[in-house]
Amino acid sequence: MSTTTSAIHHSASDGFAAKADEYARGRPDYPADVLNWLQQRLGLGTGKTVVDLGAGTGKFTAYLAKTGAHVIAVEPVTQMREKLSHTLPEVEALSGTAEAIPLPDASVDAVTCAQAFHWFATSAALTEIHRVLKPGGKLGLIWNVRDESVAWIAKLTRIINQHEGDAPRYASGAWKKVFPHAGFGPLHEDIFPHGHTGTPEDVIINRVRSTSFIAALPADQEANVVAQLRDLIASEPTLAGKPELTVPYTTSAFSAEKLGA
Repeated sequence: MSTTTSAIHHSASDGFAAKADEYARGRPDYPADVLNWLQQRLGLGTGKTVVDLGAGTGKFTAYLAKTGAHVIAVEPVTQMREKLSHTLPEVEALSGTAEAIPLPDASVDAVTCAQAFHWFATSAALTEIHRVLKPGGKLGLIWNVRDESVAWIAKLTRIINQHEGDAPRYASGAWKKVFPHAGFGPLHEDIFPHGHTGTPEDVIINRVRSTSFIAALPADQEANVVAQLRDLIASEPTLAGKPELTVPYTTSAFSAEKLGA
C-alpha cells in the first residue's frame, strides 16, 4: 500500500476526507479505563515511543499522549491529519499507511490502531507493524461498538447498514482472519463499558454522518439518511425532545506481543 489516498479503500479516502469535522465532533471518546490499559497492557509511559496507525483526527491519539510516551500519528488522509495537528500540535504527525509506515526497523515500543484495523487487516500490514516494533513490542487494537441490545440502536444500525456496500467493518469479524500471525503472540481482549453523551445532533446525526460510506454518499442520499435519523429521534420516547442523551457502547481492546527480533 502506498502513502497516497489512492491506495486506500474508496469509502475511507472519500468519506473521511469529506467529513473530517463531523468525525471530530461525532465520534465518541474512550472510557477512562483505557489509560490504565495503555500503561499496563501496552507498557506505555515516559521514555516509550508509540505509533497511532490510522490516527484520524486524533480522538485516540490524545489518550496516548496522556501516558507520557512519545507519540507518532500516522494517517494517510490529509484532511484528517491536518485536523489532528491542529488539535494536538505536540504530536508528530506523518503521512503513511499500514503497509508503508515511514519509520525505521525496530524503532517503536507499541503500535495502536483505534477504530481502524479493519481497514487494513492484511498479513502484509501485520508484517509491516512487526517491522517497526522493537522486540517484545506491543500491538493494540481498539474499537467502540454500539450496544445493539438497545432497541433504538438496532433501528439506527439498520438505517446505517443499508449503505455499507463493500466497506470493511469491525462488526463483520473479517479482520480476525489475519490472526494467528507468525510475528505475534495470541490476542488478549479486554472489554470496558462506555457511553457517548452529548446532543442528539452530535452523538447520532454527526456520528452517523462521519461513517465512511455515509460520508461518501451523494448529497441527496446523505440528506435522506439524515432525514431518517431525525424521524427516528422524533419517534422514540427515550430520544424525542431530549437536549442531551447517552449512547451506550462497549469498548473492545485487543493486545498482542511481537515475537522474534
